[in-house]
Amino acid sequence: MSFEELLAKYEPALAAAFRQAIEEIKSGIVLRVVVERLERGDINGAIEAMHLEPEAFSALEVALTEAFNAGGINAVGELPNLIEPNGARVIWRFGVRNPVAEAILRDLSSTIVTHITDDQRQGIRQALEQGLARGANPRLTALDVVGRQSRVTGRREGGVIGLTRYQIEFIERARVHLASGDPELMNRYFELKTRDKRFDRTVMAAIRAGKPITGDALTRIIGRLRDKNLLLRGEMLARTETMMALGSARDEAMRQQIEAGKVQAQDVKKRWHSAGDNRVRHTHRVLNGQAVGIDEVFQSPSGAMLRYPGDPRAPISEISGCRCWCEYDVDYISAGLRRYRARAA
Repeated sequence: MSFEELLAKYEPALAAAFRQAIEEIKSGIVLRVVVERLERGDINGAIEAMHLEPEAFSALEVALTEAFNAGGINAVGELPNLIEPNGARVIWRFGVRNPVAEAILRDLSSTIVTHITDDQRQGIRQALEQGLARGANPRLTALDVVGRQSRVTGRREGGVIGLTRYQIEFIERARVHLASGDPELMNRYFELKTRDKRFDRTVMAAIRAGKPITGDALTRIIGRLRDKNLLLRGEMLARTETMMALGSARDEAMRQQIEAGKVQAQDVKKRWHSAGDNRVRHTHRVLNGQAVGIDEVFQSPSGAMLRYPGDPRAPISEISGCRCWCEYDVDYISAGLRRYRARAA
């Protein structure tokens, strides 16, 4: 399976696991409890009533583990046959239960879940405070955050749960613009790539009439904007986290071969490959084809140091949405001669 095929398989799996977690959180919320706490002015209590716990993302952690394991197996599967001086074939294997591999995976999982839950709490607090500040009653404020139940599906739609705090700010700004009645501000809605174009006529009619968007119409427009941004959030998170899992696993897979004495670090180089299209970052196009030692780093023109594409230690600006990959080259002639001389000695 090629690297592109790995991405095509595990990205949707992680995105689906993220959506599943958000749906389970929403379905577990008792609106009455959230509203009662908001009525008392207890925003912390309202957030706690939403149960934004790490355990809610267990399916995401399972999907991440599967991607990590597949990445390691894929890396060793790319290594060609190497024959020992005695004629035996070198067996390449990746151990996902190797202590170092387990530590890497544990760190990846805890980092992503902690980031999601912490960002959620900050974003939801911000949304609750904004709702109450603009004069919405506690029930409407809660519904804007947790979403409204669909009469068709019975599931909560809209709401800000699952969105980043930056997306929440962005959508709140769109709501303010639409409700302003100012044609210049309202026209900015048409610049939003995540808008539901089925509402374009409604917005255009309001602009021509010089009226703001209010009531149910505003609720539906903003609800769809939230839904589409949640879909985008899941896709981008899945791309970034899948890349981290695959990149980390492939690097660890080669290190396991070195640790096992099957090849020496000096005989291994890693070569950067970009996705090869116009969506690739300029900094990564520059890195394309560059090769460094297994223990060296790629230096981006931005100044960032990357051990491999998707390196979790790198700035998010270098890894978000990245589709590059590393090829691991082994100098089999030098490795074979070294093993032969060691055996002869």
